[in-house]
Amino acid sequence: MAAITSTASASDIQMDYMKLLVTQLQNQNPLEPLDNKDMSAQLAQFSQLQQTENLNTSFGKVLESVQRNYASSLIGKNVSYKVQAEDGTSETKAGQVEEVSIADDGSALLAIGGQQVNLADVASIRD
Repeated sequence: MAAITSTASASDIQMDYMKLLVTQLQNQNPLEPLDNKDMSAQLAQFSQLQQTENLNTSFGKVLESVQRNYASSLIGKNVSYKVQAEDGTSETKAGQVEEVSIADDGSALLAIGGQQVNLADVASIRD
């Protein structure tokens, strides 16, 4: 799962907006107050954005769990997988899955004949 570091979270954006809103309210012209409808609509949009962000995080965790379970079901099975040769071409190898480990980025790695293979590189599975 790729992390987005340059984009602020919905909570951060909402907090910045609230600070700006408080400053606006403190400095507004009493004869022309801010429109409550616009403020309410913007706050609702921030709330929706935050809920969407939470859903994406939850779905990412579910996907990682499903991938781990699937990878562990491959232990003892023969698989073929693609690897990049030294000359830059792609070749297919085969072997039996001996072990499953989890990489730092959360992806499942299969140990096949002393080689670490990413689950995404598996081309076919045989019993």
